[in-house]
Amino acid sequence: MTDGLPEMTSLERTALYKSLGNPLRRRILEYLGRHGEANSTVLARELGESSGTTSYHLRKLAEQRLIEEIPEKSGGRERWWRALPFRHTTPDPATMTPDEYAAATQLAHLKIEFDTDLYRRAHQEYRGPDGWAQVQRHGTWMTREELHDFTRAYQALLDRYGHPRDRAPAGARPVLMRYYAVPEAAEENDGEPAGP
Repeated sequence: MTDGLPEMTSLERTALYKSLGNPLRRRILEYLGRHGEANSTVLARELGESSGTTSYHLRKLAEQRLIEEIPEKSGGRERWWRALPFRHTTPDPATMTPDEYAAATQLAHLKIEFDTDLYRRAHQEYRGPDGWAQVQRHGTWMTREELHDFTRAYQALLDRYGHPRDRAPAGARPVLMRYYAVPEAAEENDGEPAGP
């Protein structure tokens, strides 16, 4: 589900996953996330592409409501763009069409590579509990309901302490965070989670 938007169809989700899995579109979104705004000429220069190519991909990202034009800066053929707030939860794979599942899987593999690099960076840049890089690993016992409550509380904490780029206070930096919760493999004999 995307915040504030109608539920997406399978075709829309498939197109979204393919878009997010496109390396150039990902780089465009990352640039807009860091710098706030850009036009096709700026992106072409910064990303080493032609302005025709970046313009095409900007239009495609706009069609999927991932970015929007900045009307007050755009004029004539020069169009400026900014990223839109976006949150999406991937549905149960069992409910996906084969095309949607294939696109989601390809995107997941790209994310795993990126997140693995982030994990390494977090360890390399860790300077103690007062530094910018933070690393924590935990294990505990929870019911499924408690895990769902915890996940909702985690999202509420991000909403409470995080800021959109245009409203971030002085001294704020972009921070990349990841949250995974995976139960241990069940014991074959009783189906219960393995002990510590």
